[in-house]
Amino acid sequence: MANGGPVEHGFPHLDTVRASVTALWKRLSYDTVHSFSASVAPADVAFADLDDLHLGAQRVAREMVRHYRLPDARMIVGFREMTHAANVELAAGPEYFIELNDRFRTHRRDIGAALAHEVMHVYLHRLDLAFPGTRDNEILTDTAAAYLGAGWLLLDAYREDAASSQKLGYLTPEEFGYVLAKRALVFGEDPSVWFTSPQAYTAYTKGMAQARRDEQQPPLTAAGWAGRRRYAKDRRQAQEHRSPDPGGVAYAFAPDATGPLRVSFSCPTCHQRIRVPVRGRVRARCALCRTVLECDT
Repeated sequence: MANGGPVEHGFPHLDTVRASVTALWKRLSYDTVHSFSASVAPADVAFADLDDLHLGAQRVAREMVRHYRLPDARMIVGFREMTHAANVELAAGPEYFIELNDRFRTHRRDIGAALAHEVMHVYLHRLDLAFPGTRDNEILTDTAAAYLGAGWLLLDAYREDAASSQKLGYLTPEEFGYVLAKRALVFGEDPSVWFTSPQAYTAYTKGMAQARRDEQQPPLTAAGWAGRRRYAKDRRQAQEHRSPDPGGVAYAFAPDATGPLRVSFSCPTCHQRIRVPVRGRVRARCALCRTVLECDT
């Protein structure tokens, strides 16, 4: 939690974020991912200053349990002084103890954001889905919360001006925006209408721009002129049995003993690697997320 300190910006964790999206699709399946097509509604996690602190926190925790489809899990929420925003004890269940930073006693509108992250820890724990190392595992948790419809609250908790700052989670604001944009492109949902923080909206637009760039990489037909020119050069070198310069590109050429040269690249939706023959116009379908991709190989 950045509380008055500097907020990191940009996309420093993008590789881990993309790996997290792929891991979700692989572990949950197409049908389960699409069962999260509706995000948490703002009204369901609204927290007025006059609401009872503990009863309100329990109510919001129950909403997160409902959203993540954990009907047999019970969250017991308390508050204490701590460095981090929150902490959850990952036991066998069905009861899980969540501690929130005392700061949330007076910043109640952000309790939903903190609980979105902590209850996602429980969800991933039950799925037995984890990355090695604390940092990468926390990035996975932030990414999963955002991709499955509750993480817009984490981005909306980001506020920054000349005198103060606040940010929850391990992703940068732009990375949260990127994951939310990825979700929006799958489900046709616009989370920006729920933002109360103008800085969150700016981060979302930057994340959407990055997500759109994923859809404009060769060999996809939406690639720009410069990318297509670089791709043609690399393809020619591969066809001449010379190794193309791999720097700065997301595709790779490889010979195929049973057929033509093939090119592999990441699906712009789930980032699973796709491998298709190099033979001009090709329509590829990602086996993981079922996205149909128009390619010019």
